[in-house]
Amino acid sequence: MLARFDFEKTPVVEVVNEILIDASKRGASDIHFDPQPAHMKVRIRIDGALIDYCEIPNAVKKNLITRIKIISGMNITETRLPQDGSIKDRLKDVDLDLRVSSIPTSEGEKVVIRILDYSMSLSGIENLGFSEYNYKKVLKMISVPNGIILVTGATGSGKSTTVYSILQRLNREETNIISVEDPIEMDIEGINQIQTNSEIGLDFATSLRSILRQDPNVIMIGEIRDTETAKIAVRASITGHLVLSTLHTNDSLNTIERLLDMEVERYLLASSLTGIISQKLARRLCQNCRVTRPTNDYETNLFRKVLNKEIKEVYTSEGCETCGNGYHGRIALHEVLLIDQEIKDAISSGTSRDKLRSLVYGADVTTLLQDGLEKVANGSTTFEEVLKLIELEGEDAFGIYDLKTALDSTNIVIENQEENGRTEHQQQQNEAIPNNNNVETIEL
Repeated sequence: MLARFDFEKTPVVEVVNEILIDASKRGASDIHFDPQPAHMKVRIRIDGALIDYCEIPNAVKKNLITRIKIISGMNITETRLPQDGSIKDRLKDVDLDLRVSSIPTSEGEKVVIRILDYSMSLSGIENLGFSEYNYKKVLKMISVPNGIILVTGATGSGKSTTVYSILQRLNREETNIISVEDPIEMDIEGINQIQTNSEIGLDFATSLRSILRQDPNVIMIGEIRDTETAKIAVRASITGHLVLSTLHTNDSLNTIERLLDMEVERYLLASSLTGIISQKLARRLCQNCRVTRPTNDYETNLFRKVLNKEIKEVYTSEGCETCGNGYHGRIALHEVLLIDQEIKDAISSGTSRDKLRSLVYGADVTTLLQDGLEKVANGSTTFEEVLKLIELEGEDAFGIYDLKTALDSTNIVIENQEENGRTEHQQQQNEAIPNNNNVETIEL
């Protein structure tokens, strides 16, 4: 149901405040202000999905955007170029830390507000959804005094949350930690954080060169974006520093290939790479209303092949007053690769991709698909969520099932279960009602 505002009686300042506070309380990660010919549509992203929130009349649209740009420190006279800003304030007992971005479109300026939530980062690595096996490997990674640890995944997959959680664990009195970020998403006491500024030449590469003269133990690079940054980060990790960074790749094998494509020397990468944490975010099943359903043949075969388990029932979403659509929050699916000497030798010698794949995905790695199916089996998420996030390749796809076929097959089971439930309910009602056909009719 769309939120409604009386724009004739309510000042724009209060409308903006109400949108920001309500979206934050609902657990939204982003607020979109989309200009359209008839009005401006406001949408909020909850658990990864955008939903309509309200509509802003065109008569109010310009004033509302101006208000957002004022409180985020943007230039209100510039409407032709993209701008970035931030909001850090406390409204009605709600602490807000927001990142604001505007771009010009054919219908006017579009504004997106990212709502930063540090609760997961502050709760520690142990609360990020790692399986016990993966958690132990992460702890082993960060105990190494030097090397490079990469957290990879798509935009919005929780990479920063994982990196900040690791930094919290490493943040001790005897450790000098310096980070280079764009932007600084979370202020952490005890860590020296540098905000890059490309306009004055303070980029990642320039900052890293200076950091190496600051006697650091741990260096955090917000993101490896180019060849120069990648090379400096790798060289820093082999000179006695532990380097943490993020990269936009899908899995461990793609991460190694991406770094080689960035012209990082093989022998340097082999000697510096300590571990890779790849992750994706799936919607978490609501624990109040989840129900079980039988698995279909495709799901049973996939569980048997990938996990070597016989799974006959899985949980599915139903929906209740708490969640609305059967999901509440999100959970991370992880692939944690701890680089061993055999993989290092393969990288250094230029082993073929197939051989490198067999080494990377050996017995020591729980793949994203395996971790996802484990979380389906224990009721944390659904089979449909895992299929949408992870592309099945080669033998895992059984050669006949594409994503659409698999999802259709899964949905048929759900629909049949619902139909059976309705039929059973109808039969119970019929049994409770007396059969009037057998009642003798008496004519008066």
